[in-house]
Amino acid sequence: MRFLTREEADIAHANGAFIPGAEAFVPRWQAKAAAFRDACGPRARLDLPYGSGARHAFDLFLPEGDAKGLLVFVHGGYWLDFDRKGWSHLAAAAIARGWACAMPSYTLAPAARITAMTAEITQAIRTASVMVPGPVVVTGHSAGGHLSARMGCADIDLPTVVRVVPIAPVADLEPLLDTAMQDDLRLDAAEVASESPTRLPLRAGVQAHVWVGGQERPLFLWQARLLSERWDCGWTVDPGRHHFDVIDGLEDGESPLMRACLDGLG
Repeated sequence: MRFLTREEADIAHANGAFIPGAEAFVPRWQAKAAAFRDACGPRARLDLPYGSGARHAFDLFLPEGDAKGLLVFVHGGYWLDFDRKGWSHLAAAAIARGWACAMPSYTLAPAARITAMTAEITQAIRTASVMVPGPVVVTGHSAGGHLSARMGCADIDLPTVVRVVPIAPVADLEPLLDTAMQDDLRLDAAEVASESPTRLPLRAGVQAHVWVGGQERPLFLWQARLLSERWDCGWTVDPGRHHFDVIDGLEDGESPLMRACLDGLG
């Protein structure tokens, strides 16, 4: 999919402009995340390194008793914004179900290309999975949905990962070539081909389920549908959910989203 003008491309990728009260979401997430970390006490192991870079760290939230496995959540922000600290509360459902939850940061553009971010998340999962034995499920939102989908691709060597659940993923990178974000992302045709999950096979033995809000922008509905078709996997259109509240199910252990992530495992 390509656009005639940069303005069209930017509007297609805009989310907050079409969500009432969008400006309140980030500070609300940040407040909930900080309160959740405080409430976890010693079961929150923070700022664990997985590399030498300034953003090469993850937070690990542990359940009571031995963990059944590890859920990894990769944050979004169009590869340009945010870090792990704004999303800690989304570990709530995983630890309630007896799973550990890891949340990595990664180097953002323009300091890093998307290819490098994929390698960083791969290393973060390798490091975290040594600390938490058992199956690994990777989920993530928006740009994090892209990175979580990449963890299920055949070119990635992560034998502990058994399921990926990309949420509102940017699954094909080609439309980004026409956006203002391209000035920082610096994508080229080769990287579009090598980093778009829609253009790569799902790794043998990995389950996948794509999640998207019913009130998402048309581009995101198209991206989710396209990935599910290319991977021949299930996809769910979550009724009434938009791009910002589609992740809320990660706080509820019995939500349909959490069932898609963890049911049948551990």
